[in-house]
Amino acid sequence: MGQQTTLYQKHLDAGAKIVDFAGWDMPINYGSQIEEHKQVRTAAGVFDVSHMTVVDVSGEDAEKYLRYLLANDVAKLDEEGRALYSAMLNHDGNVLDDLIVYRMSFGYRVVVNCATRGKDLRWMIQNTDGFRVSVQERPRLAILAVHGPDSIEKVCEVVAEDDAKKIRALGNFRGIELDRWFVARTGYTGEKGVEFIFPANEAPDLWDRLLAVGIKPIGLGARDTLRLEAGMNLYGHDMDESTSPLAANMEQTIAYEPEEREFIGKPALIAHKQLRDAGELPELVGLVLDGRGVLREGQKVITDKGEGVITSGSFSPTLKHSIALARIPINSEYCEVDLRGTLTPVRIVKPNFVRFGKKVFD
Repeated sequence: MGQQTTLYQKHLDAGAKIVDFAGWDMPINYGSQIEEHKQVRTAAGVFDVSHMTVVDVSGEDAEKYLRYLLANDVAKLDEEGRALYSAMLNHDGNVLDDLIVYRMSFGYRVVVNCATRGKDLRWMIQNTDGFRVSVQERPRLAILAVHGPDSIEKVCEVVAEDDAKKIRALGNFRGIELDRWFVARTGYTGEKGVEFIFPANEAPDLWDRLLAVGIKPIGLGARDTLRLEAGMNLYGHDMDESTSPLAANMEQTIAYEPEEREFIGKPALIAHKQLRDAGELPELVGLVLDGRGVLREGQKVITDKGEGVITSGSFSPTLKHSIALARIPINSEYCEVDLRGTLTPVRIVKPNFVRFGKKVFD
Protein backbone atom coordinates (compact mmCIF):
# COMPACT_ATOMS: atom_id res chain seq x y z
CA MET A 1 0.00 0.00 0.00
CA GLY A 2 1.28 3.43 -0.96
CA GLN A 3 0.64 6.88 0.42
CA GLN A 4 -2.93 8.11 0.17
CA THR A 5 -4.41 11.57 -0.15
CA THR A 6 -7.22 12.76 2.10
CA LEU A 7 -9.63 11.91 -0.73
CA TYR A 8 -8.68 8.24 -1.07
CA GLN A 9 -12.03 6.98 0.23
CA LYS A 10 -13.86 9.46 -1.99
CA HIS A 11 -12.06 7.96 -4.99
CA LEU A 12 -13.14 4.47 -3.98
CA ASP A 13 -16.72 5.67 -3.47
CA ALA A 14 -16.68 7.12 -7.00
CA GLY A 15 -15.61 3.77 -8.47
CA ALA A 16 -11.97 4.60 -9.09
CA LYS A 17 -9.44 2.10 -10.33
CA ILE A 18 -6.44 2.70 -8.07
CA VAL A 19 -2.84 2.37 -9.28
CA ASP A 20 0.57 3.14 -7.87
CA PHE A 21 1.91 6.51 -8.99
CA ALA A 22 5.35 7.38 -7.60
CA GLY A 23 4.47 5.68 -4.32
CA TRP A 24 0.94 7.07 -4.09
CA ASP A 25 -2.33 5.14 -4.44
CA MET A 26 -4.06 7.28 -7.06
CA PRO A 27 -7.11 6.95 -9.36
CA ILE A 28 -6.17 6.11 -12.96
CA ASN A 29 -9.85 6.38 -14.00
CA TYR A 30 -13.38 6.06 -12.69
CA GLY A 31 -14.63 3.84 -15.51
CA SER A 32 -13.81 5.36 -18.91
CA GLN A 33 -10.64 7.34 -19.51
CA ILE A 34 -11.93 8.62 -22.86
CA GLU A 35 -15.20 9.85 -21.36
CA GLU A 36 -13.28 11.61 -18.59
CA HIS A 37 -11.06 13.26 -21.20
CA LYS A 38 -14.13 14.46 -23.12
CA GLN A 39 -15.71 15.71 -19.90
CA VAL A 40 -12.81 18.13 -19.36
CA ARG A 41 -12.79 19.26 -23.01
CA THR A 42 -16.55 19.90 -23.09
CA ALA A 43 -17.73 20.64 -19.52
CA ALA A 44 -15.75 20.40 -16.25
CA GLY A 45 -13.82 17.82 -14.29
CA VAL A 46 -11.96 17.72 -10.97
CA PHE A 47 -8.56 16.13 -10.37
CA ASP A 48 -7.11 15.27 -7.00
CA VAL A 49 -3.45 16.26 -7.36
CA SER A 50 -2.71 16.40 -3.65
CA HIS A 51 0.23 14.07 -4.23
CA MET A 52 2.15 17.04 -5.64
CA THR A 53 4.71 18.65 -3.33
CA VAL A 54 4.05 22.16 -2.00
CA VAL A 55 7.03 24.11 -0.66
CA ASP A 56 6.77 27.60 0.86
CA VAL A 57 9.78 29.89 0.62
CA SER A 58 10.00 32.94 2.87
CA GLY A 59 12.54 35.17 4.55
CA GLU A 60 14.49 38.31 3.80
CA ASP A 61 16.38 36.72 0.87
CA ALA A 62 13.50 34.66 -0.57
CA GLU A 63 13.48 36.49 -3.91
CA LYS A 64 17.27 36.55 -4.16
CA TYR A 65 17.43 32.83 -3.37
CA LEU A 66 14.84 31.85 -5.99
CA ARG A 67 16.48 34.06 -8.61
CA TYR A 68 19.58 31.93 -8.09
CA LEU A 69 17.79 28.58 -7.77
CA LEU A 70 15.48 28.82 -10.81
CA ALA A 71 16.15 29.34 -14.50
CA ASN A 72 13.22 31.69 -14.89
CA ASP A 73 13.31 34.99 -13.00
CA VAL A 74 10.91 35.42 -10.07
CA ALA A 75 11.55 39.17 -10.25
CA LYS A 76 8.88 39.05 -12.97
CA LEU A 77 6.37 38.29 -10.21
CA ASP A 78 5.79 41.96 -9.42
CA GLU A 79 2.57 41.51 -7.43
CA GLU A 80 1.00 38.97 -5.12
CA GLY A 81 -0.80 36.11 -6.84
CA ARG A 82 1.24 36.08 -10.03
CA ALA A 83 2.56 32.69 -11.19
CA LEU A 84 5.57 31.59 -13.21
CA TYR A 85 6.49 28.31 -14.89
CA SER A 86 10.16 27.46 -14.47
CA ALA A 87 12.80 24.78 -14.58
CA MET A 88 15.09 23.98 -11.68
CA LEU A 89 18.42 22.98 -13.22
CA ASN A 90 21.53 21.18 -12.06
CA HIS A 91 25.02 22.57 -12.68
CA ASP A 92 25.14 20.75 -16.02
CA GLY A 93 22.20 22.88 -17.16
CA ASN A 94 19.83 19.90 -17.25
CA VAL A 95 16.33 19.68 -15.80
CA LEU A 96 16.11 18.60 -12.16
CA ASP A 97 12.39 19.38 -12.24
CA ASP A 98 9.79 21.67 -13.75
CA LEU A 99 7.54 23.61 -11.42
CA ILE A 100 5.14 26.47 -10.79
CA VAL A 101 6.11 29.29 -8.42
CA TYR A 102 3.57 31.77 -7.02
CA ARG A 103 4.15 35.13 -5.36
CA MET A 104 2.42 35.02 -1.98
CA SER A 105 1.83 37.46 0.87
CA PHE A 106 4.51 35.66 2.91
CA GLY A 107 7.00 35.14 0.07
CA TYR A 108 6.65 32.39 -2.53
CA ARG A 109 4.92 29.05 -2.98
CA VAL A 110 6.57 26.41 -5.18
CA VAL A 111 4.74 23.30 -6.43
CA VAL A 112 6.99 20.48 -7.68
CA ASN A 113 6.39 16.93 -8.87
CA CYS A 114 5.76 14.17 -6.35
CA ALA A 115 8.16 11.73 -8.03
CA THR A 116 11.03 14.18 -7.54
CA ARG A 117 10.08 15.28 -4.03
CA GLY A 118 13.13 13.92 -2.22
CA LYS A 119 15.79 15.20 -4.56
CA ASP A 120 14.00 18.54 -5.03
CA LEU A 121 13.83 19.21 -1.28
CA ARG A 122 17.46 18.19 -0.80
CA TRP A 123 18.55 20.45 -3.67
CA MET A 124 16.52 23.40 -2.43
CA ILE A 125 17.89 23.10 1.11
CA GLN A 126 21.44 22.42 -0.08
CA ASN A 127 21.43 25.70 -2.00
CA THR A 128 20.23 27.91 0.86
CA ASP A 129 23.80 28.59 2.02
CA GLY A 130 24.40 32.33 2.16
CA PHE A 131 20.69 33.19 1.93
CA ARG A 132 18.45 34.26 4.83
CA VAL A 133 15.58 32.08 3.77
CA SER A 134 13.14 29.47 5.08
CA VAL A 135 12.22 26.47 2.91
CA GLN A 136 9.20 24.62 4.35
CA GLU A 137 7.33 21.67 2.87
CA ARG A 138 3.56 21.84 3.39
CA PRO A 139 2.34 18.21 3.46
CA ARG A 140 -0.97 19.10 5.14
CA LEU A 141 -2.18 20.99 2.07
CA ALA A 142 -4.34 19.41 -0.62
CA ILE A 143 -4.58 20.42 -4.27
CA LEU A 144 -7.74 20.10 -6.34
CA ALA A 145 -7.68 21.14 -10.00
CA VAL A 146 -10.98 21.94 -11.72
CA HIS A 147 -10.72 22.29 -15.49
CA GLY A 148 -12.93 22.59 -18.53
CA PRO A 149 -14.98 25.27 -20.34
CA ASP A 150 -17.61 25.27 -17.56
CA SER A 151 -15.14 25.09 -14.70
CA ILE A 152 -15.11 28.70 -13.51
CA GLU A 153 -18.86 29.07 -13.37
CA LYS A 154 -19.31 25.68 -11.71
CA VAL A 155 -16.68 26.47 -9.08
CA CYS A 156 -18.36 29.79 -8.36
CA GLU A 157 -21.55 27.92 -7.49
CA VAL A 158 -19.90 26.24 -4.50
CA VAL A 159 -17.96 29.14 -2.91
CA ALA A 160 -19.08 32.29 -1.13
CA GLU A 161 -20.39 35.09 -3.35
CA ASP A 162 -17.51 37.45 -2.54
CA ASP A 163 -14.97 34.71 -3.29
CA ALA A 164 -16.77 33.87 -6.54
CA LYS A 165 -16.38 37.48 -7.73
CA LYS A 166 -12.67 37.36 -7.01
CA ILE A 167 -12.23 34.02 -8.79
CA ARG A 168 -14.11 35.23 -11.89
CA ALA A 169 -11.80 38.27 -12.01
CA LEU A 170 -8.60 36.21 -12.06
CA GLY A 171 -6.51 36.32 -15.21
CA ASN A 172 -4.46 33.41 -16.51
CA PHE A 173 -1.46 32.56 -14.30
CA ARG A 174 -2.93 34.67 -11.51
CA GLY A 175 -3.99 33.55 -8.04
CA ILE A 176 -5.54 34.93 -4.89
CA GLU A 177 -5.28 34.11 -1.20
CA LEU A 178 -8.71 33.61 0.36
CA ASP A 179 -7.94 33.22 4.06
CA ARG A 180 -6.28 29.76 4.29
CA TRP A 181 -7.13 28.90 0.68
CA PHE A 182 -5.11 29.82 -2.39
CA VAL A 183 -6.95 29.71 -5.72
CA ALA A 184 -5.04 30.07 -8.99
CA ARG A 185 -5.78 30.07 -12.72
CA THR A 186 -3.13 27.47 -13.51
CA GLY A 187 -3.29 23.88 -14.69
CA TYR A 188 -2.13 21.03 -16.88
CA THR A 189 -4.86 20.43 -19.45
CA GLY A 190 -4.95 23.23 -22.02
CA GLU A 191 -8.40 24.26 -20.75
CA LYS A 192 -9.40 27.13 -18.52
CA GLY A 193 -9.79 26.28 -14.88
CA VAL A 194 -8.57 26.81 -11.35
CA GLU A 195 -6.45 25.02 -8.80
CA PHE A 196 -7.25 25.07 -5.08
CA ILE A 197 -4.36 24.73 -2.61
CA PHE A 198 -5.91 24.52 0.84
CA PRO A 199 -5.98 22.54 4.11
CA ALA A 200 -6.26 18.83 3.38
CA ASN A 201 -8.90 18.27 6.04
CA GLU A 202 -11.25 20.54 4.07
CA ALA A 203 -10.78 18.64 0.80
CA PRO A 204 -13.54 16.02 1.22
CA ASP A 205 -16.19 18.71 1.73
CA LEU A 206 -15.11 20.69 -1.34
CA TRP A 207 -14.93 17.46 -3.38
CA ASP A 208 -18.54 16.64 -2.46
CA ARG A 209 -19.74 20.14 -3.30
CA LEU A 210 -18.02 20.09 -6.68
CA LEU A 211 -19.53 16.73 -7.61
CA ALA A 212 -22.96 17.94 -6.45
CA VAL A 213 -23.01 20.66 -9.14
CA GLY A 214 -22.15 18.23 -11.94
CA ILE A 215 -18.35 18.36 -12.01
CA LYS A 216 -17.05 14.85 -12.69
CA PRO A 217 -14.01 13.17 -11.08
CA ILE A 218 -11.11 12.68 -13.49
CA GLY A 219 -8.24 10.23 -13.09
CA LEU A 220 -4.56 10.32 -13.98
CA GLY A 221 -5.15 8.55 -17.30
CA ALA A 222 -7.20 11.39 -18.77
CA ARG A 223 -4.87 13.92 -17.13
CA ASP A 224 -2.06 12.43 -19.20
CA THR A 225 -3.89 12.52 -22.56
CA LEU A 226 -5.10 16.05 -21.83
CA ARG A 227 -1.59 17.33 -21.07
CA LEU A 228 -0.20 15.55 -24.14
CA GLU A 229 -2.78 17.22 -26.38
CA ALA A 230 -1.75 20.53 -24.80
CA GLY A 231 1.92 19.78 -25.55
CA MET A 232 2.91 19.89 -21.89
CA ASN A 233 5.94 17.94 -20.70
CA LEU A 234 5.84 15.13 -18.15
CA TYR A 235 8.94 14.88 -15.99
CA GLY A 236 10.74 11.55 -16.33
CA HIS A 237 9.41 11.12 -19.86
CA ASP A 238 9.87 14.27 -21.94
CA MET A 239 12.75 15.56 -19.85
CA ASP A 240 14.85 14.66 -16.83
CA GLU A 241 18.20 15.53 -15.28
CA SER A 242 20.03 14.26 -18.37
CA THR A 243 18.06 16.64 -20.63
CA SER A 244 18.76 20.26 -21.45
CA PRO A 245 15.65 22.46 -21.38
CA LEU A 246 16.73 23.56 -24.86
CA ALA A 247 16.13 19.96 -26.00
CA ALA A 248 12.75 19.83 -24.22
CA ASN A 249 10.87 22.81 -25.70
CA MET A 250 11.44 24.72 -22.45
CA GLU A 251 13.40 27.74 -23.56
CA GLN A 252 10.46 29.93 -22.48
CA THR A 253 11.26 28.89 -18.89
CA ILE A 254 14.71 30.51 -19.04
CA ALA A 255 15.47 34.19 -18.37
CA TYR A 256 19.00 34.99 -19.54
CA GLU A 257 18.47 38.67 -18.82
CA PRO A 258 19.39 40.66 -16.87
CA GLU A 259 22.91 39.57 -17.71
CA GLU A 260 24.17 40.11 -14.16
CA ARG A 261 21.73 37.57 -12.70
CA GLU A 262 23.50 34.29 -12.08
CA PHE A 263 21.46 31.13 -11.67
CA ILE A 264 22.34 27.48 -11.30
CA GLY A 265 23.12 25.97 -14.69
CA LYS A 266 23.45 29.27 -16.58
CA PRO A 267 27.05 28.76 -17.83
CA ALA A 268 26.14 25.27 -19.06
CA LEU A 269 23.03 26.61 -20.82
CA ILE A 270 25.13 29.07 -22.74
CA ALA A 271 27.22 26.12 -23.96
CA HIS A 272 23.97 24.27 -24.84
CA LYS A 273 22.93 27.23 -27.00
CA GLN A 274 26.18 26.99 -28.91
CA LEU A 275 25.61 23.27 -29.50
CA ARG A 276 22.07 23.96 -30.70
CA ASP A 277 23.22 26.70 -33.05
CA ALA A 278 25.72 24.22 -34.48
CA GLY A 279 22.94 21.67 -35.01
CA GLU A 280 24.36 19.31 -32.35
CA LEU A 281 21.51 19.46 -29.82
CA PRO A 282 18.22 17.66 -30.51
CA GLU A 283 14.81 19.31 -30.16
CA LEU A 284 11.42 18.25 -28.82
CA VAL A 285 8.75 18.33 -31.52
CA GLY A 286 5.20 17.19 -32.03
CA LEU A 287 4.38 14.23 -34.25
CA VAL A 288 1.03 13.55 -35.91
CA LEU A 289 -0.02 10.17 -37.30
CA ASP A 290 -3.00 10.79 -39.56
CA GLY A 291 -3.55 7.12 -40.37
CA ARG A 292 -4.09 4.04 -38.24
CA GLY A 293 -1.76 3.05 -35.43
CA VAL A 294 -0.75 4.42 -32.05
CA LEU A 295 2.42 6.34 -31.26
CA ARG A 296 3.98 5.21 -27.98
CA GLU A 297 6.82 6.28 -25.73
CA GLY A 298 10.09 4.61 -26.66
CA GLN A 299 9.35 4.04 -30.35
CA LYS A 300 12.25 4.78 -32.68
CA VAL A 301 12.00 7.79 -34.95
CA ILE A 302 13.90 8.02 -38.23
CA THR A 303 14.43 11.45 -39.81
CA ASP A 304 16.39 12.89 -42.71
CA LYS A 305 18.95 14.10 -40.13
CA GLY A 306 19.26 10.93 -38.04
CA GLU A 307 17.44 8.99 -35.32
CA GLY A 308 15.28 10.12 -32.43
CA VAL A 309 12.76 8.69 -29.99
CA ILE A 310 9.18 9.28 -28.89
CA THR A 311 9.08 10.57 -25.32
CA SER A 312 5.26 10.61 -24.93
CA GLY A 313 2.61 9.28 -27.27
CA SER A 314 -1.03 8.26 -27.30
CA PHE A 315 -4.30 8.25 -29.20
CA SER A 316 -5.84 11.72 -28.98
CA PRO A 317 -9.52 11.50 -27.95
CA THR A 318 -10.10 15.06 -29.19
CA LEU A 319 -8.40 14.71 -32.58
CA LYS A 320 -9.33 11.04 -33.14
CA HIS A 321 -5.82 10.05 -34.21
CA SER A 322 -2.43 9.47 -32.61
CA ILE A 323 -0.05 12.22 -31.50
CA ALA A 324 3.32 12.27 -29.77
CA LEU A 325 6.18 14.31 -28.42
CA ALA A 326 9.56 13.20 -29.76
CA ARG A 327 13.17 14.23 -29.37
CA ILE A 328 14.77 14.25 -32.82
CA PRO A 329 17.74 15.88 -34.60
CA ILE A 330 17.18 19.61 -34.92
CA ASN A 331 15.79 20.97 -38.20
CA SER A 332 14.60 17.57 -39.39
CA GLU A 333 12.18 17.89 -42.30
CA TYR A 334 11.02 14.30 -42.86
CA CYS A 335 10.12 11.75 -40.23
CA GLU A 336 9.06 8.12 -39.91
CA VAL A 337 8.23 6.03 -36.83
CA ASP A 338 8.96 2.34 -36.44
CA LEU A 339 5.52 0.84 -35.79
CA ARG A 340 5.98 -2.88 -35.17
CA GLY A 341 8.78 -3.09 -37.69
CA THR A 342 7.13 -0.91 -40.32
CA LEU A 343 8.49 2.59 -40.96
CA THR A 344 5.38 4.79 -41.04
CA PRO A 345 5.44 8.46 -42.14
CA VAL A 346 4.37 11.04 -39.57
CA ARG A 347 4.11 14.81 -39.71
CA ILE A 348 6.37 17.09 -37.67
CA VAL A 349 4.47 19.95 -35.99
CA LYS A 350 4.98 22.37 -33.15
CA PRO A 351 4.64 20.47 -29.86
CA ASN A 352 1.16 21.82 -29.16
CA PHE A 353 -1.94 20.06 -30.46
CA VAL A 354 -5.11 21.23 -28.67
CA ARG A 355 -6.05 24.41 -26.79
CA PHE A 356 -9.50 25.08 -25.38
CA GLY A 357 -10.83 22.00 -27.15
CA LYS A 358 -9.65 23.07 -30.62
CA LYS A 359 -6.90 21.80 -32.91
CA VAL A 360 -4.06 24.34 -33.04
CA PHE A 361 -1.57 22.87 -35.56
CA ASP A 362 -1.65 22.94 -39.37
